[in-house]
Amino acid sequence: MTHPFVINVILALIWAEVTGSFAVINLVFGFVLAAFALWLIREQISTSKYFVRGYLVLSLVGLFLYELLLSSLRVVKIVLTPGQNFRAGFVAFPLTCDRNIEITLLANLITLTPGTLSVDISDDRSTLYIHALDVDDIDALRDDVAKGFERKIMEALR
Repeated sequence: MTHPFVINVILALIWAEVTGSFAVINLVFGFVLAAFALWLIREQISTSKYFVRGYLVLSLVGLFLYELLLSSLRVVKIVLTPGQNFRAGFVAFPLTCDRNIEITLLANLITLTPGTLSVDISDDRSTLYIHALDVDDIDALRDDVAKGFERKIMEALR
């Protein structure tokens, strides 16, 4: 059977063709309308997991946007406060995720968050090395990454 996401995209394209507009807003509306239609018949065509996964992906995006805002504010505070002592450093983060896509996504989300940078991964793919602009508590940073990005990524992709 075809993946529900593909069906959703096809239905959105059909919507755009029927309405005669391939504008982005119309395609998004068609996608949402098609998703609603698929949700209505989810039990008949076994697409319940599709909607759960969609929620989990949106939850990951929401967490990233929240962390992006918080870390941006922290970096602004560091930049605008002259003479402030901050402790930059490298942190070895033990990975729980083991799939390439999960590790890559985690490394990229960390790098996209201001004040942190994914530097390297160990040869056995068990440790991710992170540079943080200001880290007071290394264990708290590890815990934040493990309970935040890493957990959400594993929920969304497994």
